[in-house]
Amino acid sequence: MPPSLPPAIFLFGPTASGKTGAAVEIASKLPVEIISVDSALVFKDMNIGTAKPDVETLAKAPHHLIDIIEPTSAYSAANFRSDALRLMAEITARGKIPLLVGGTMLYFKALESGLSGLPEANPAVRARLDARAALIGWPAMHEKLALIDAETAARLQPNDAQRIQRALEVFELTGESMS
Repeated sequence: MPPSLPPAIFLFGPTASGKTGAAVEIASKLPVEIISVDSALVFKDMNIGTAKPDVETLAKAPHHLIDIIEPTSAYSAANFRSDALRLMAEITARGKIPLLVGGTMLYFKALESGLSGLPEANPAVRARLDARAALIGWPAMHEKLALIDAETAARLQPNDAQRIQRALEVFELTGESMS
């Protein structure tokens, strides 16, 4: 963890490996506040297919970053990093230790190592790219990518909409390829 961040405890592992139980036990013995590090639990009403702590567990040991946005909204690793850093500072200011618990390793990595220098997602650019792809298809968008960033295009499949969109978005925002 970069030295400018406050001391924290990272507890990570796969779904249903006992992280929540361990975190609640730690919270009963140490001055910690729990921050959820789970890409599904940030969304409200995502109760099926996740290991969201039940109401009783949350009452016993409240968790930050659970049920904070609507399922129709976007939430990125950059959003998580910003929210987690803010919470870590607030928790530390209260004299407690941040206990980060979850299984979304990209979020842990973003927090520990930072994010690349690439620009954040731009909804307007993405909407334009989606509209264009709806007209010509993602394979044709892949061909357009190959004209501006052959190296990235060579790594991607023609129907990999998410990655093609991101590569085109980065080019549109920066004028530079991802490779």
